[in-house]
Amino acid sequence: MFYVHMLLLFAVIFVGIRYGGIAFGLLGGLGVSILSFVFGVAPGNPPIGVMLIILAVVAASATLEATGGLKLLVKYAEKLLRKHPSKVVFLGPLCTYSLTVLVGTGHSVYPLLPVIYDVSIKRGIRPERPMAMATIASQMGITASPIAAAAAVVMATAATNQLDITLGQVLLVTIPATLTGVLIAATWSLKRGKELNQDPEFLARCQDPQFKAQLIDESDAKSDKPEHDDQKAKRGLTVFLLGIVTVIFVAMFGKTLGLLPNGVKTSTALQFLMLSVGAIILLSTNIDPKKIVKTNVFVAGMSAVIIIFGIAWMSDTIISHNKPYIISLVEDVVKTHPWTFAIAMYVASVFLKSQAAVLTIMLPLGFTLGIPGEVLIGVLPACYAYYFFPFYPSDLAAITFDRSGTTRIGKYILNHSFLIPGFIGVFSATCIGYALSVGLLPIWLWGIAIVGLALAVNLYMNRLSGETLTLA
Repeated sequence: MFYVHMLLLFAVIFVGIRYGGIAFGLLGGLGVSILSFVFGVAPGNPPIGVMLIILAVVAASATLEATGGLKLLVKYAEKLLRKHPSKVVFLGPLCTYSLTVLVGTGHSVYPLLPVIYDVSIKRGIRPERPMAMATIASQMGITASPIAAAAAVVMATAATNQLDITLGQVLLVTIPATLTGVLIAATWSLKRGKELNQDPEFLARCQDPQFKAQLIDESDAKSDKPEHDDQKAKRGLTVFLLGIVTVIFVAMFGKTLGLLPNGVKTSTALQFLMLSVGAIILLSTNIDPKKIVKTNVFVAGMSAVIIIFGIAWMSDTIISHNKPYIISLVEDVVKTHPWTFAIAMYVASVFLKSQAAVLTIMLPLGFTLGIPGEVLIGVLPACYAYYFFPFYPSDLAAITFDRSGTTRIGKYILNHSFLIPGFIGVFSATCIGYALSVGLLPIWLWGIAIVGLALAVNLYMNRLSGETLTLA
């Protein structure tokens, strides 16, 4: 019956892909109903703890967006990109990565995509290079964010399994691992594809006056004009950043310093602390609460909660019911080669368009199989593989904003702009994360290596900047 149950789960996933969005959650609930009423399987446990943390984080992040604080972050990033246009292949992805780490969602990439395109095309740099990497980097930053839904899943799952895994332990692995993965993939992207002035396909399209006229839209440069920063946005952003620092400090040292009352779990503290951050932003900026529920972060966050609610509940039902059989199937392989669990997460993520959903499904299975906690932390970057099929909203947005047509889906679908940089980034991050977590790579040695890489790339970019032609 395990294979029948899995067939039902795959059917739910494939139909969910067709409809997208919260369809995964709704169909997951339907799957639980079928398992219960048709197959007589007792429903598993819905991921209540995970959902509560996500709700709290989304409430705080959406409140920040309502104040204009998110736009302010984007504006700072835009100034950096326009100041150093020759380095957009690195700075673009690093900006989108940093935004995700700060606000906890990869959907913050959208305002920066037209800026990255504008900077690239005006410098004569093939837009595909920074555009594809920008969307990849924005998603790789999720496991490195202390307030992302993925972090909530890790903390809640660890608490459920009575394992003392702190947020600090997770971030000390995921931040250096994913950051290095982004840098390595961006390095590969430096010379990907032909230069615009040597690309026969692009030059042929430029023969069309309308195509050439729309390549550079002068209205995109309006942000070059000086603007006065909104004090409300600055105040909201300051409170939010201080709140993140507080959350990280409490998560790392709360138990050691006795900051948490007896019996209060770290995952619970994250919930009321993030709600408190949102409340302080609200009180200090006096924004209209109605604006909060209309923000992009709120809509995306609520969708994530419903997706996790349904699909994770269904998967937990199947895993709980078939646990002895699953263990007998993979126990020997996993015990001998625990890193193979990364492959399983990667495959699951190809179909599930949410890293939090992948972790909600896979981490309990990993703990059940007896995989050490340090291994599970090390392979966390492998939960991002939905770039494999180029239909994620940020990927489609990059294709749309790239008016040069270099960022695209190929004739055979899989030969698209995101596949190779995505694989390089995730593979590198997973290997480095695993090595850091299990002690194969000391953090000081990683630091020396990353500084060396940064210096080498900077020297190369300085030399390259003199060779890059401005698009005529």
